[in-house]
Amino acid sequence: MTTRPAAPAAAAPEPGPFQTRAGAYALIVSEGRILLSSWEGPGEVVWTLPGGGLEPGESPEEACRREVWEETGHTSELTGLLGVTTGLIPAERRLRGEGVPLLTVQILYTARLTGGVLRPEVGGSSTDARWFDLTALDEVRTATWVARALELAAQRSVGDAA
Repeated sequence: MTTRPAAPAAAAPEPGPFQTRAGAYALIVSEGRILLSSWEGPGEVVWTLPGGGLEPGESPEEACRREVWEETGHTSELTGLLGVTTGLIPAERRLRGEGVPLLTVQILYTARLTGGVLRPEVGGSSTDARWFDLTALDEVRTATWVARALELAAQRSVGDAA
């Protein structure tokens, strides 16, 4: 039996410059409704889970609770880690014209509200905060990680029931 030598591995292309941004987000669902916050891109409003970027020295859990407060006016308690998602925003789609692609990392938690009064963020990057019926999410533009968080939560519920 003759063996053939393995083909040499193709060299991975050299990555160009890019940035990475890690954020922590809370899936907050109550009585068939989901709490979302919005931001405005070029000509569009996108609804997302309350959350945002980690500050230097801040844990993902601290960032998530801080961002929920800033964006919605509510205090929260994290009740579980759902998972982590990633995305890549091409340089030409970056809002601030940074000129390089952005790798986004979303750390997703489940949470429950512990206090506060619903209000939009003041002086920040989000523009509104609102409850939406889960059955009406197809009617609004949402960030991709909203659907992923709901999928992960559903998988966890099925797994817990087994």
